[in-house]
Amino acid sequence: MADVSHRPGDIRGHPDAPEMRERYSRMLQTRGVAAVEELVILAGIYAAVSAWTVHFAAAEPELAISNLIVGIALAGLGLCMSMAPDRSQDLNFVVLLLGAWLIVSPWIVAQDAGTGAILSNVITGACVCLFALTAGGLLMSKSRKSG
Repeated sequence: MADVSHRPGDIRGHPDAPEMRERYSRMLQTRGVAAVEELVILAGIYAAVSAWTVHFAAAEPELAISNLIVGIALAGLGLCMSMAPDRSQDLNFVVLLLGAWLIVSPWIVAQDAGTGAILSNVITGACVCLFALTAGGLLMSKSRKSG
């Protein structure tokens, strides 16, 4: 009969230990990127519904539609990027552009936007830009360590 009892000891002698350690290290490095991308999802959802939560959808319908489209795009990109953080470096630039659009859209789409709409878009856009830059920085430092 085979002896399957647990013996105290370490795993250093296991033949697959270096490979398991390396795979676990890679997984931990991309986990921070995925957490930042999950924040992009939340910011996208807020951007999509912000016209109705800040109550400027009736006064500025063009800005409300712009926020809805950009918010859905951000949430979709954030979802895709959090599912495959290794391949999301190119999409961070798109997220950065969408964040910049959120910042300037009250003045471009709606020339006479209210204070609430301007503050909501500028703060949300700044957070999205910050998240994109943070994720890009984490991915670059990860590729620098592994390269």
